Amino acid sequence: MRKYLLSMFFLFSIFGLSAQELDVKAKVGNPSKVINNGFIELDVTGGTPPYQYKWSNQGTSLESNRTEGLTEGIPYTVVVSDSNGDSVEKEYQVDAEAITEHFNGTFAPIVASMGSVLFWDPFSAVGIYDPVVYADIKRIEAPEWDASEDAKFILKEWKEADGDHVNEGDLVAIVSKNGQDINVYANADGKIEHFLGEEDVIYNSENKKHVIEAGAQYFASIEYDEPVALLHPNGDFQTKNIPFIVVWLVLGALFFTLRLGFINIRGFRHSLQLAKGKFDDPNAPGQVTHFQALATAVSGTVGLGNIAGVAVAISLGGAGATMWMILAGLLGMSSKFVECTLGVKYRFINSEGRVFGGPMNYLRYGLEKRNKKGLGKFLAAFFAILAIGASFGGGNMFQANQSFSILAGEFPMLVGNGFWFGIVVAIFVGIVIIGGISSIAKVTGKIVPIMAGVYVLGALVVIGVNIENIGPAFSAIWDGAFSPSALKGGVIGVLIVGFQRAAFSNEAGVGSAAIAHSAAKTNHPPSEGFVALLEPFIDTVVVCTLTALVLIFTGMHEVAGVGGVELTSTAFGSVISWFPYVLATAVFLFAFSTMISWSYYGMRAWTYLFGKSKKNEIVYKSLFLIFVVIGASVSLGAVLDFSDMMILAMSFPNIIGLYFLIGEVSNDLKEYQHRLKAGELFQKTEKKNTKTAS
Repeated sequence: MRKYLLSMFFLFSIFGLSAQELDVKAKVGNPSKVINNGFIELDVTGGTPPYQYKWSNQGTSLESNRTEGLTEGIPYTVVVSDSNGDSVEKEYQVDAEAITEHFNGTFAPIVASMGSVLFWDPFSAVGIYDPVVYADIKRIEAPEWDASEDAKFILKEWKEADGDHVNEGDLVAIVSKNGQDINVYANADGKIEHFLGEEDVIYNSENKKHVIEAGAQYFASIEYDEPVALLHPNGDFQTKNIPFIVVWLVLGALFFTLRLGFINIRGFRHSLQLAKGKFDDPNAPGQVTHFQALATAVSGTVGLGNIAGVAVAISLGGAGATMWMILAGLLGMSSKFVECTLGVKYRFINSEGRVFGGPMNYLRYGLEKRNKKGLGKFLAAFFAILAIGASFGGGNMFQANQSFSILAGEFPMLVGNGFWFGIVVAIFVGIVIIGGISSIAKVTGKIVPIMAGVYVLGALVVIGVNIENIGPAFSAIWDGAFSPSALKGGVIGVLIVGFQRAAFSNEAGVGSAAIAHSAAKTNHPPSEGFVALLEPFIDTVVVCTLTALVLIFTGMHEVAGVGGVELTSTAFGSVISWFPYVLATAVFLFAFSTMISWSYYGMRAWTYLFGKSKKNEIVYKSLFLIFVVIGASVSLGAVLDFSDMMILAMSFPNIIGLYFLIGEVSNDLKEYQHRLKAGELFQKTEKKNTKTAS
């Protein structure tokens, strides 16, 4: 009886323990003053193990009781579940301690709010498009394959016949890697499809076609019974959204292209003539030549986006993103034509010869002329506020921050000296911008052609060394553009990645370039529009495409876990061992030229709001130089993201104004082309220095 009672007591104790509610204790840590390095670690008792952890941080696995890389000052949630389905939800926050952490934590929700607008997906919102990424198949790759490793894989033996149904974990094949046999097991349930026969070579690193071809390492696939939604580590659905900002910019570019009769194509030859100085009138109003205005505007766009951003785009969208990037660049040429034509038309030149122009002017006075004075004043002021924020952030702090990080990576002596690096850069930037647009134009007119030339030459050398890969490379681009795998988000996903990279890089439709071009010496606004349409061509069609081709020709587009400048640098370094040092220097000079160009953009927006006096210009320039030092000294995370987003937000007021004024631009273009054909425009001749026109 006593034994019976003890047994019953023991059983009730077990049931009592298993019935205990989940008890969650957390260790919340902030190990240093570095931003975004907080962590939360849970200790769970009660319930019935094993436990599952559904973190709001998408990068944390469902099996992990620890999440890290957290933003200080931001709440994170976790739902802890046991094997019986009982769950408890908790919320934790890593306390911000350093000033930079407080700034970062304050701006993170603001960035999220801006992102919800800029990257809102209108198509999925109305049910036209399902943003969830699905996979129809799961491919099986050569075991222990690494894109950067020299190896040869041979399919030795199939263990499952083609078309058989297999279960995850079944032995499906034996593969030889450099002579060593390795068992390969099914990675999913479904019907297996063979890509190769026994004794066929799966992948050989010495075969350039294999290196270039996307997915050459796969030798079989398993077709799911039903499409499977791809998930983030925390269990959330992976999505490929169509961001509203990309739709806004690309649709605007497409509209302007059609409305002006493909001016981006038919005006290309004349734009080259203008950039070469054939129609430069030294007596025309303005402060800089056509070429200097072009160099200043190009310096504001060519930079980290072309080198690091393209690598990210190719990593996400594959080789096929290149084609859509080129198409978006071609369309963007028309947007630049419209905004820069208007920038010159509505500029103001004071008695000292200083030029004040840009979207602020044509939004205000152009719309006022169309009896929309109130709307024009609002859009102009809104644009100016965004431009000032963008100049301090994306055009300044972001450039200083990233260029320091890149140079410190190649030159270790710089590590820990961000403040002094910022001081030195601020001095050089100050020397240039104190002289105004003329000084800025002289510097960018020298830096941009030299650095762009070095970069283009380096890219052509890499492509030339790997020229035998031209066939596989363009096949990878074509196939990737029209028949990409579900892992890349399908055709829509790849298209959006390409369009997004182009739109973010060349800033067509943003309006910033119109500020630089408004200072050009010309009597005819459309002439500067023609010059401006070269920008997206140089920035996207040439520089971005060359970066993409370097990655594809060297096979680096297939390397996982590496992104940005590091990936591009590795691709160049695979052919020219010392080129990463040149690339780091080029990135810095691109960033430097971007800073001085954006200082002018921001200053013109500042003087629009606060007055055109030289005193106001000095106030702005002083603030700008302070932000150079801040950007290089500290990691500001969400602050930089916020200010970078302001560049994209500038497109909202700008493109609204362009839609209203496109008819005016069309009429001016017709008149200009009529005068050009009639020989009424000033132009230089080979025999004489000038030829005066009527």
